[in-house]
Amino acid sequence: MNSVTQSVAGPPPEIQTLAAECYSKCGAEKFGFTCDDVASILAEVARKHTPAAAAPAQLHGFCVSLKIEELVLARACAAGNERAWETFMLRYRERLYEIGLQIAREESAARELSDSLYADLYGATTREGKRVSKLGSYTGRGSLEGWLRTVMAQEHVNRYRRHKRMVSLDEETEEGAQFATPEPEPVTTVDPRLESATDEALGALTPDERFILAAYFLDGRTLAEIARMLRVHESTISRKLDKLTKSLRKQLLAGLGRRGMSRRQAEEALDVDVRDLTLNIRDRLAQDSPGAAFPKKKVEAPAGDGSG
Repeated sequence: MNSVTQSVAGPPPEIQTLAAECYSKCGAEKFGFTCDDVASILAEVARKHTPAAAAPAQLHGFCVSLKIEELVLARACAAGNERAWETFMLRYRERLYEIGLQIAREESAARELSDSLYADLYGATTREGKRVSKLGSYTGRGSLEGWLRTVMAQEHVNRYRRHKRMVSLDEETEEGAQFATPEPEPVTTVDPRLESATDEALGALTPDERFILAAYFLDGRTLAEIARMLRVHESTISRKLDKLTKSLRKQLLAGLGRRGMSRRQAEEALDVDVRDLTLNIRDRLAQDSPGAAFPKKKVEAPAGDGSG
């Protein structure tokens, strides 16, 4: 029996039935998983995300909604199956680079970002003798690509903070620093044309769009957290965020062009992190937003349409 199988109580009959129905279609056999393994994976996810007393029909409906093929692939990779990893790399390697480029906006940084993620996804490290892979935390509730985007975005934020704020003592010593009180970090001077174009572009957004951008880029919230606040599915936020960032960048480039900047000047003007600007992006995004104060913790969910 494969190591993913949990034999304590066994999966409920309705999950075992579903596992048998989808076994031949989800690619589990070629990764060395048995039908019981698939049932155990589904039962594990269901236990975490459905009520303890969920009715059989509710359990079945929940499991049917999962991306079972992608879930099986992720769990096989986490278990160390080489064929699964080869399949994963074939499907997602280039896509990971494209996502990294969208996040980092520079080719070498994007390649470094995507490459740095592979070890964590593959499970190159061990904990208490067990393989540790981030793919083991994927639940199949949204697309694997959307989950990878979230993981990569968080890694980008972590890398930014490490490089921005944490300088090692060795580096300080090599540079001859005397460890005096550090000077304030310099801020990026804002070209008034960028300020004007930003006001124009952000002013055209809906309140929900401004909320999503601020929650994700300024507050560092995950797609899942934002989805819960707006009461929609995580994949909906992923698609909306991708569409918003592409549209906003396009509008800013056009706005800067109308204000006399060349294409290259406009690209350079946008190639900064909003947290480095004196321009108060937060105030502009918070106007009329359903989460205007953007508190860091325990945000009350705004009224929504009940979808997701």
